[in-house]
Amino acid sequence: MKAILALEDGRTFPCRSFTGAGEVGGEVVFNTSMSGYQEVLTDPSYSGQLVTMTYPLIGNYGINPEDMESGRVQVAAFLIREYQPAYSNYRASGNLADYLAQNSILGVDCLDTRALTRHIRETGAMRAVLSTAAGDPDALVQKARRLPSMAGLDLAKTVTGSSPYRWHEGRPEMLDTAQTPLDARIWRQRHSQQSVVAIDFGIKYNILRRLAEHDLEIVVVPAFTEADTIRRMEPHGVFLSNGPGDPEPVGYGIRTVRDLLGYRPIFGICLGHQILGLALGGKTYKLKFGHRGANHPVKQLASGRVEITSQNHGFAVDADSLDPDKVEITHINLNDNTLEGFRHKEIPVLAVQYHPEAAPGPHDARYLFDDFKKMMG
Repeated sequence: MKAILALEDGRTFPCRSFTGAGEVGGEVVFNTSMSGYQEVLTDPSYSGQLVTMTYPLIGNYGINPEDMESGRVQVAAFLIREYQPAYSNYRASGNLADYLAQNSILGVDCLDTRALTRHIRETGAMRAVLSTAAGDPDALVQKARRLPSMAGLDLAKTVTGSSPYRWHEGRPEMLDTAQTPLDARIWRQRHSQQSVVAIDFGIKYNILRRLAEHDLEIVVVPAFTEADTIRRMEPHGVFLSNGPGDPEPVGYGIRTVRDLLGYRPIFGICLGHQILGLALGGKTYKLKFGHRGANHPVKQLASGRVEITSQNHGFAVDADSLDPDKVEITHINLNDNTLEGFRHKEIPVLAVQYHPEAAPGPHDARYLFDDFKKMMG
């Protein structure tokens, strides 16, 4: 089925839907990972985005229930060069087209993803409409221009969980707060394990897997959870998750984190890193086309070691806006020198912009989970 991708700057790209009819709008971005498309599809940080894969052949290993990074597909649409329906993998349980269709997600191929990626790199990520409806391409361009901009958009509130849950034996175990109040009695392994409250701004399951691997008991709470509630729970540490959208409108999260500074060790990644930066008095800004992929080089300043990292973000913390007397810059992106990590010099606070849990991606930065555990004593 023929389709068309129309960008807000007027450029259009013909393509073909392999999931049926539909129309959707959002910010169009690209991801440079060579594999891991199912993890990309289910990462809540991609909420509201039309994701383009730069690797040309997608679908060749199918999909499976083990590689989910959330409870559903999160992307607004999936844009690829060539779809491969004949999958081959011992873990596969189905094909990509059926998976997208079952989740009502529009997928297209026969798209010149190289041209689209080069265009985004030159002009920046922008709003777009993808449609299979025959009609005037200029009308789709006008629709794209009427979409809300990603800057100023709070998407964390749309992907956060509605209720708290334990991470138990590799899956969420929902909590009935009427029967299990959020206080210090919630911990089952209080005397044998350190406990962590993870604030869900759009958390990936692999973050929870990595925390669990470090023998931590985890309770995940919604993004709107207030600092007083977390204090009543008396955790050993607080984790701030990844998530989509602009960090500045997430005022509820920034207030909670500001109130918790100095209370317990805090570790933030991705959106959590940005929220920590804002809570410490810093500023954030929108990147031209963002960092998305599993091959981004980051330099650890203390050792000079270069880590190859997995990333997914369109905003960054302005390093110059952080107080150098209180905040130490720990990591820098080697592609564009943007801030990738910091620590507080006086209180136990650690944050990185990239994804140390990967999925997909390399494992170079897993040591950060060890650092968090050591911070908790």
